[in-house]
Amino acid sequence: MVLKVAEQVNIPFTVGGGISSIEDVDALLKSGADKVSINSSAIKRPELINELANKFGNQCITVAIDAKQVDGNWIVHVAGGSIPTELDLFSWAKEAEERGAGEILFTSMNNDGTKNGFANEALAKLSTELNIPIIASGGAGNMAHFVDAFHIGKADAALAASVFHFSEIEIKDLKQELKNNNIEVRL
Repeated sequence: MVLKVAEQVNIPFTVGGGISSIEDVDALLKSGADKVSINSSAIKRPELINELANKFGNQCITVAIDAKQVDGNWIVHVAGGSIPTELDLFSWAKEAEERGAGEILFTSMNNDGTKNGFANEALAKLSTELNIPIIASGGAGNMAHFVDAFHIGKADAALAASVFHFSEIEIKDLKQELKNNNIEVRL
């Protein structure tokens, strides 16, 4: 599938899901992926981040973190946010950075699917505590939510799925809205 996508798009793309070895990443990058995203495999074996960053460079290693706010604490979860771990979001993100992650993809499982906006307070804290880009995920419902993710959450990027899949937000309109709000974007 990665080969087919690479043939059809002229933008960088990241591949995630089931990646747990140097061989997996090598095959994906050779097939046309620009970056890989690891989550559960990094939690199970954190040194994987070091190994991948050393072999392929930090720039292509994204560590995805799914976390839920539970009793005021952000707890890292696995299996699509269904199983809690012992990890704190901010400590784990810092460790991932120190091990060689080039960026963090933070999904707030509390916000995911709600269309009520991103977890901007947690995003801003991640942005302040880390020196690598933070990608916001979970909660986009309208264009203002994206603006807030950048201005309030200090995110470096933001993603969404259903609002684009179901044409609730047109990408060209969102780009224009971001530009109108002094957020750098290519039109």
